[in-house]
Amino acid sequence: MVATRKTIVVALGGNALGPPVENVTVYDQFRHTRESLKGVIELAKKGYRIAIVHGNGPQVGDELLRNELAADILPELPLGVLVASTAGWIGYMIQQSLQNGLRREGVYRLVVTQITQVVVDPAAPEMQNPTKYIGRGLTEEQAERLGAASWVVRRDGKGVLRRVVPSPKPLETVEGNTIRRLVYRGIIVIACGGGGVPVYWHPTLGLEGVDVVVDKDLAGAVLGCEIGASTLLVLTDVDGVYQDFGTERAKRIEHLSLKGAEALLGTDQLGSGSMGPKVEAAVRFLEGGGRRVLIARLDQGLAALRGEAGTEITTK
Repeated sequence: MVATRKTIVVALGGNALGPPVENVTVYDQFRHTRESLKGVIELAKKGYRIAIVHGNGPQVGDELLRNELAADILPELPLGVLVASTAGWIGYMIQQSLQNGLRREGVYRLVVTQITQVVVDPAAPEMQNPTKYIGRGLTEEQAERLGAASWVVRRDGKGVLRRVVPSPKPLETVEGNTIRRLVYRGIIVIACGGGGVPVYWHPTLGLEGVDVVVDKDLAGAVLGCEIGASTLLVLTDVDGVYQDFGTERAKRIEHLSLKGAEALLGTDQLGSGSMGPKVEAAVRFLEGGGRRVLIARLDQGLAALRGEAGTEITTK
């Protein structure tokens, strides 16, 4: 689809919705979400058509823990269903926070949450190689217990033991056409919660769920192409893409071309954190017709749009 200049997809990480500390309450998450959405409200005031996608790594990990603690009382829910569950209540949290913020600013924009199914390939190689970190940090004892229960546990980019689950690439969204119609009418849509609810096409049953987690930045890129967005704004906890990340030589990259981004993915320059999928999402978005990707710290989104912060990735 041809990109429309005033249509933007904003990708919020799960940690953007709740401070990355132990025992964070839902009230903490509401407060943090309100702070995180100030930039989105400014975009709404400027007349942008907006779709918001968000992560759920910390939240879906907590849901899994609740599952396990209640296993002697209630039947456990599969991971795919928990993704849908978190997409619902996080969507409600973002939706209400936006509605209140827009009202205070005197901006009349409708806001809606769309539970979004994202199609994946159940035979994808990623299904056999878990890479997506979810949930809180674990002690050695907890990690050993989960390992015995067939969960994969590894140290993340910060050296913290966490669960790791498969994360196949998103192919398309099921509700993309609905979201496009809503966005083009000026309605702010919260979609692809937690990367979207992962599903696949069964030859006789139709859509069926699968117990994996889809990367929300890649899902945002797919959705952005489907709705004709010109810009993908990825807001995270670092202030851009770094060359030699995690070393004394680390330096923020202000601008990357599409070819430069593709070349960077073939190196170890991005470190072992989550920046790789963000750059991969940028490549996919630009190859699908998008014009501009911005990767910036949560509080620098508007500055990034002005070219004053973050990393900008364009076709040239």
